Amino acid sequence: MQIKRARERIVMSLCIIFLLFAPTSAAAQSNSMKVSLNLKSASVKEFFDAVKAQTGLNFIYNTEQVKSMSRITIQSKGQPITEVLDKVLANTGYTYEIEGNIVTIVYKQSKEKKKIITGVVVDEGGEPLPGVTVLIMGKERNIGTMTDAEGAFSLGLPDKNVIVRISFVGMQPIEINTAKLNLDKTHTFRLKPDSKQLDEVVVTGYAKISKNSFTGTSVTVSADQLMSVSKTNVLGALQVFDPSFRIAENNLAGSNPNKVPELYIRGRSGIGTTELDAADLSESALRNNPNLPTFIMDGFEISVQKLYDMDPSRIESITILKDAAATAMYGSRAANGVVIITTVTPKPGKINIDYNFTGTLEFPDLTDYNLMNAREKLETEVAAGLFKADPKSDDYVDMQRTLTQRYNAKLNNVVRGVDTYWLSKPLRTVFNQKHSLYLDGGTENLRWGADLSYTSGEGVMKGSFRDRMAGGLSLSYRLGSFQVRNYFSYTYTNSEESPYGSFSKYTSKQPYDEYLDENGQYLKDTYPWNGSSGYENPLYEATLNSYDRSKSWELINNTELLWNINPYLLLKGQFSVTKSNSDSRTFTDPRSRSERNNDNKLSLSNVVSGWLDIATANSLTWDATATLSYNRNIKKNSLNFLVGINATSSTGDGMGLTYKGFPSGDLSSPGFANELSGLPSNSDSKSRLFGALGTFNYSYDNIYLADVSIRFDGSSEFGSDQRFAPFFSGGLGLNLHNYKFMKQFEWMNRFKIRGTYGMTGKVNFSPYDSQTIYSIVTDNWFKTGLGANLMALGNSGLGWEKTHNMDLGVDLDLFDGLIQMDFSYYRKKTVDLVNSVTLPSSTGFTSYKDNIGEVLNKGFEVQLRSTLLNTKEWFVAVFANLAHNENKITKISDSMKEYNRRVMDKYANYDSGYNSGDAAYANTYLQYVEGGSLTSIFAVKSLGINPADGREIFVRPDGTITYDWNAVDQVVVGNQEPKIQGTFGVNLRWKQFSLFSTFLYECGGQRYNSTLVDKVENARISSGNVDRRVLTGRWQKPGDLVPYGRLQTNGVVAVTRPTSRFVQDYNMLSFNSLTLGYDFDMAWMKKAHIGMLRVELSGNDLFHLSTVRIERGLDYPYSRSFSASLKASF
Repeated sequence: MQIKRARERIVMSLCIIFLLFAPTSAAAQSNSMKVSLNLKSASVKEFFDAVKAQTGLNFIYNTEQVKSMSRITIQSKGQPITEVLDKVLANTGYTYEIEGNIVTIVYKQSKEKKKIITGVVVDEGGEPLPGVTVLIMGKERNIGTMTDAEGAFSLGLPDKNVIVRISFVGMQPIEINTAKLNLDKTHTFRLKPDSKQLDEVVVTGYAKISKNSFTGTSVTVSADQLMSVSKTNVLGALQVFDPSFRIAENNLAGSNPNKVPELYIRGRSGIGTTELDAADLSESALRNNPNLPTFIMDGFEISVQKLYDMDPSRIESITILKDAAATAMYGSRAANGVVIITTVTPKPGKINIDYNFTGTLEFPDLTDYNLMNAREKLETEVAAGLFKADPKSDDYVDMQRTLTQRYNAKLNNVVRGVDTYWLSKPLRTVFNQKHSLYLDGGTENLRWGADLSYTSGEGVMKGSFRDRMAGGLSLSYRLGSFQVRNYFSYTYTNSEESPYGSFSKYTSKQPYDEYLDENGQYLKDTYPWNGSSGYENPLYEATLNSYDRSKSWELINNTELLWNINPYLLLKGQFSVTKSNSDSRTFTDPRSRSERNNDNKLSLSNVVSGWLDIATANSLTWDATATLSYNRNIKKNSLNFLVGINATSSTGDGMGLTYKGFPSGDLSSPGFANELSGLPSNSDSKSRLFGALGTFNYSYDNIYLADVSIRFDGSSEFGSDQRFAPFFSGGLGLNLHNYKFMKQFEWMNRFKIRGTYGMTGKVNFSPYDSQTIYSIVTDNWFKTGLGANLMALGNSGLGWEKTHNMDLGVDLDLFDGLIQMDFSYYRKKTVDLVNSVTLPSSTGFTSYKDNIGEVLNKGFEVQLRSTLLNTKEWFVAVFANLAHNENKITKISDSMKEYNRRVMDKYANYDSGYNSGDAAYANTYLQYVEGGSLTSIFAVKSLGINPADGREIFVRPDGTITYDWNAVDQVVVGNQEPKIQGTFGVNLRWKQFSLFSTFLYECGGQRYNSTLVDKVENARISSGNVDRRVLTGRWQKPGDLVPYGRLQTNGVVAVTRPTSRFVQDYNMLSFNSLTLGYDFDMAWMKKAHIGMLRVELSGNDLFHLSTVRIERGLDYPYSRSFSASLKASF
């Protein structure tokens, strides 16, 4: 090994010596050459040719410049070439330089002439940066220039050496001392991203625009900020930085890893699927959601599921575009806002390796459950009189004996230590891990990158998980003014739902019940305390072989071609292809007692049971865009102009099969099925979108700002009469701080006012809603072929939902970042809502789609940031944001009124038979009324419990009071939309340590407390566990001023229908995230050949406080998590 190293050192030394002396030796030989010439009145070119013929030297010169030189007469015999050149070029203003066999004729600069610095400014990836400011510091601070479209600049310098500052928004500025530069060369200056200033650049997906000249409203979040909040949940982290970007509360799904959250920006503007018509929403995707924003990654549209499953370490930044000026370029996809994701691009140089690891410990959060233990439950039953027979009954003695025996049996269980905490049985604490590896390298002209990631996503309910694997390859090649980029990625997702069923089944189980038999096996039923049969043990179901599994694959290839036609014009073409497949299988064990098997349970008379549902889906989508952009600074005018076309196409097909009857739970393949239940179902879809767009961004002297966008879209999803529609926006702004008279206020770094108005559109419904659809009749075959029935009536006039958006804003930055504020007021009106119109049944149809209804969202947003301390060792910053949104339905259609009547019918027949005990009558449903909201709470107004008789007093809409609850008396009694919501937090760094914490809050909304209804007022004490508040606040005798009615223990427990008595003010504070980090010392890492090493400890959802005590996560509980992460570069 030592001999090998010594050989390498010798070879390296020889190479260095050769490199040092070879040019010198060649120059020395050239200088010693001698020539003999006899020229009379010859041109300079003829002189150069004569010398080349004798010496072999090549001359490089500017042809136009030497033409102006006088003709030459010279005689020389064996004179050195240097002497001859000195004579010829004397008094011409030119001199020469000899390198090897090349003679370069250059202009001789006088000592009085100013020096010039020339250079090219690029980013970390080697991409040229146009519009970079190059400024001389000191007294000459007004002397400066900006880079052109190729990132190049040239700046004259004074005689003395100066400091030149190179700065660009979103980048860390650099300062260069010209004394240390060779001004005869063109230098390359590389700027690094500055996460604290990244939001100064607005990435629109089509272009990058300086925020100083942009009039639209946007929020930019860097990768470091995202990772500081969550290493795995991109969507959850985003709502920290933008108060109007919200994840809709889902009290059913909780922390289910297979539930993609519902998102909205600046309130809800669409109706979509109504509560009565909603089937179970997909756990893995959201389709046709009328409030979902559009997601664009590197110029191409992606699904929300793609971002949900994405590795956050692949992201460089995310920009949320909100108003029309920011989104109008996306036309019909822009009404709900646009989220722009920019991914990491390869960097040139030696091979760089980035590795990220995150280990997460996740455990259930049951703090919102207030259920009783075994002893408390038995004592409550005693207090409720469950073990006291009616003395007036004829069989009082026998009944009392039975009740006493039942009490003693329960007491025996309690004394023996039976205290089953049912909530813990289907739950677990899990450890998940995320690994991501990224490699890149190459030259300035040819760069490559490769990424691999794996994320395990086990849920806190046993058996549930969502595992993700992904890989990608990126290539970039530059040839002169042309550049080609390509990114190929593959993503595989494997998921399964928990076999333990809905979590709500466990919240009602009795704590003094045993769940295991004497052999340690799960009981099928718990003890039948009330006689007859026992109650189903939900744990037994999990021992069967039922499952609900899904797999999906996705291939994406993005290609981008760029041609820098000249320093101002850029032609760009983009083409993306996405191929996705999914396979879902739901198997119900033949021994299962789930609802799926209700009609086919195994028995002596039925041996065919068990189900297998298979659903497959395939889709192919392509997206093509071509744009021509013009960017130029002409004196004080900055022009950014872009025109382009965009076309997308999406095709998909799906098939569903249902097999019935399986011999056992171990044999679930289709080949073991007894029969195919019904015919296979098949679906096909195809949609196309074409658009032409133009955008114009202008600023004069960086004071007067203007933005204009227009787009013309056509979509196949609309009726034949309404296929095309225009969308537009315009914005004006003033950078007041750049006025000359404002320069005296050095503490005012930014003071911008802006205003925009525009109209955008929305396409969020099924591709064939505008067309008449037929169903094929396969039961009977006819001589003429298959028959068909009309299934849905088409509407050739079905058009676009349109959103008119006005936005006014002010941006302030004072005292070098000590006070920063962004304020926006918006008014967003959505018209021509697409919804179902109800038809008389005599027509043969029930409904068809039409443009009806209007919704208004208006409110304001405030972003506050303050850098309190920023030194070499300390950095302390605080931030807070706040949003207020008011949602109002301003126009409803007859179909909405008909839907309201359907809601009324849900409460019919309450008094028939045992219906009053049906818990479904306690549900609240949204109704659509003018002046109401898409988040309104409907119930009958209540004056509370009458102290005289314990009955509830209701208020009719006309103000009269009654004891009778009537569905038509329901009105708006609350609103789930908070008055204000937002985030606040702190960012702190000391030396190599850092701390980042965030809190979420909501104030001013309401909730309908269903827990008080189900587990308190309507508590079924005899058959299930209840809330600890069940006996408090109960009416017992005349004169009691209490919130709840008399406790019901005998017979059917009558359900309390929706009443304002259970509407409570909701204020919430959540400790959303806390991250502690440490960066290892650079000197130590350099010795270890490590580029960067950082470790972090973090926690998410550390606590959740609210003024409403309600059970959260009814189907799947919420969770808390703690993580340890490692980030290293080599």
